Amino acid sequence: MSTAEQTVGGEPQPWGEVTPDAARRLLVAAVEAFAERGYHATTTRDIAGRAGMSPAALYIHYKTKEELLHRISRIGHEKALEILRTAAEGEGGATERLADAVSSFVRWHAGGRTTARVVQYELDSLGPDARAEILALRRQVDAQVRGIIEDGVATGEFDVPDVRGTTLAVLSLCIDVARWFNVDGSWTPDEIGDLYADLVLRMVGAK
Repeated sequence: MSTAEQTVGGEPQPWGEVTPDAARRLLVAAVEAFAERGYHATTTRDIAGRAGMSPAALYIHYKTKEELLHRISRIGHEKALEILRTAAEGEGGATERLADAVSSFVRWHAGGRTTARVVQYELDSLGPDARAEILALRRQVDAQVRGIIEDGVATGEFDVPDVRGTTLAVLSLCIDVARWFNVDGSWTPDEIGDLYADLVLRMVGAK
């Protein structure tokens, strides 16, 4: 497998869920194109060319450009949900679990910034049915973080007057990392994950 097939924007992206190999190559090419040019400015010819395939070959695996975006979005949101659910169901009090959730979520957005930008910022490019499915996954993502914060309020670990608003702020803070993070910058994904975990614990008034 070539380097281009193994990575997106230089980031490890196995996309093991996607088979056969040609379908995975097209998906990786679509992520790169959508991140670079935006969904609407990208053509199926652009995607096929990046994958080293003909436009006709693309339609063997994906009926439309939107189907590609939908699959990318679904896999990405399922991964995000898995990361947060693992933290939410982990051992320790709310403080430890929230720190783990934030640091893990931020590391995912920094380390996989190209994919994360497409997953998080192209939602409005999806049609009504696909968008509804992704929004349902987003509500589950929201519920994982909200549940940890509610636990912390209940146990007296957190001082949060507005749990819903604070949940939105925490998720927005984490997601925005994909927009600005630079792999050649002064922070590593681990460092920015630790920094954001500390900031969020301060935000919720962790004891």
